[in-house]
Amino acid sequence: MPPLLTRLFRPLALLAALAAASLAQAAPETFETTLGNGMKVIVRPDHRAPVVMSQVWYRIGSVDEFNGTTGISHVLEHMMFKGTAKVPSGEFSRRVAAAGGKENAFTSRDQTVYHQQLAARHLPLVLELEADRMRNLLLDEAEFKKEIQVVMEERRWRIEDQPGSQVYETMVGTALQAHPYRIPVIGYMDDLRNLTIDDVRAWYKRWYAPNNATLVVVGDVQPEAVFELAARFFGPLEPSVLPARKPQTEPAQTGIRRVRVKAVAEEPTLTMAWRAPSLTDPEGDWMPYALDVLAGVLDGYPGARLNTRLVREQRIAVDVDAGYDAIGRGPSFFMLGGAPASGHTVDDLEKALREQIRDIADNGVRAEELARARSQVVAGQVFARDSISAQARMIGELELAGLGYRTEDRLLEKLREVTPEQVQRVARELLVDDTLTVAVLDPQPMPEGGKPKGPPKGGRH
Repeated sequence: MPPLLTRLFRPLALLAALAAASLAQAAPETFETTLGNGMKVIVRPDHRAPVVMSQVWYRIGSVDEFNGTTGISHVLEHMMFKGTAKVPSGEFSRRVAAAGGKENAFTSRDQTVYHQQLAARHLPLVLELEADRMRNLLLDEAEFKKEIQVVMEERRWRIEDQPGSQVYETMVGTALQAHPYRIPVIGYMDDLRNLTIDDVRAWYKRWYAPNNATLVVVGDVQPEAVFELAARFFGPLEPSVLPARKPQTEPAQTGIRRVRVKAVAEEPTLTMAWRAPSLTDPEGDWMPYALDVLAGVLDGYPGARLNTRLVREQRIAVDVDAGYDAIGRGPSFFMLGGAPASGHTVDDLEKALREQIRDIADNGVRAEELARARSQVVAGQVFARDSISAQARMIGELELAGLGYRTEDRLLEKLREVTPEQVQRVARELLVDDTLTVAVLDPQPMPEGGKPKGPPKGGRH
């Protein structure tokens, strides 16, 4: 089964870990400026090692795509390494490696991010390279024709050959009828086959601009020196008139939805996803914090309810999981899932998971149980500030979600303020059938002569 959809669905847990460390060690001071062309620059000095993490965040992802162009943000991410007039194809990565650094990129629903980690003295190198490709990408058709094949093979390997990914993609496409979060980040295969270099050029021209980007730098640097470098390399770039982003509200769900996916697999799995509120107001919201703590009560530590009751005691499941994704520009889900134990069915597992939710909705949680869950939420990555990469990523995620990096510590405080009554209330009011989508993996035997495929060659990840 997938490593449950789901350990990925814990951004508030990471926030809590980062903030826990900050409160224990005094939060590092963070500095920001905005260049004349609209590009925001955020710097957090961390002098424990002579290294730096540089990340350029573009506010463009699959949420901004439309029919016929799905996957284009991810394709453009690949093409960003294919050269400019000053820096030929492959030279970007070669120069970073020659400086002893490492680099990569990723595309998500909400953003595309390019990052490098290397000795702090080489920061001017990567900023100059990033500024060059922000506006001067060649986007050669021959390079595109080769790279689109890499992306299609990546889709085959990551989605079509992975039963858990098939279930997740189908579940989201069933749960969401209108919102573009239903679009897989990697895109649909037919759209990838029909994508053209002109499509990619138009997407690049439309979204890759300094006023749609945020530079985050964490490491052994002085803020004013970074601001000067950013002004030197990015400052001369002209801003663009960005397209207006219209509200995209998912219609209310009015009944349970079910989907079954047949795929080659050894065991059936169950995924239950409830529509849930996203975090939009760090100070005024309370439900997202209660949902994150509820996930911790159910699955936040080895002795949590799901593992204790369904795996060890009742032996209904061999694996269970809970998760919640609070941060993003679109709808969120509270998710439960697992694989039934031998002699049990997915129906047995669904019934057992429902009983656990009903128990909390009817009887609440004990104060000591809540305290244990909250402490585990922050304990898992309490030393996350040791990673300049994790610090930079959290700053970028909060900024591009519109929450702001300055809310980091307050998010932890709000988690600590969650009460047993609030946990009981979200279980009772939000985890109901009218907002539920259930996805089942129906395992199929491997075709005769078939064999698992390996990862694609030549991809960025």
